[in-house]
Amino acid sequence: MPKLKVLSCNELLKIFNSFGFEIFSQKGSHIKLRRIENNEKQTLVIPNHKTLDTGTCRAILRQASKYIPLGKLSPHFYSD
Repeated sequence: MPKLKVLSCNELLKIFNSFGFEIFSQKGSHIKLRRIENNEKQTLVIPNHKTLDTGTCRAILRQASKYIPLGKLSPHFYSD
């Protein structure tokens, strides 16, 4: 079974940028990413930390899977 990678905020920003998300706002250490697809605002919130706990990465993956198919996200989040 593949393991969840330990990711940083910068790595997540690159991943979600490739899917069309852009930084919308930041309040404290939380960054809001947004994209508009089919006239629907899609928002993700990620903490601005050097490394994220695996539970946090899993929660972000679950949040993002509402907008992006899990098959496209999995290679970025899981190691072989």
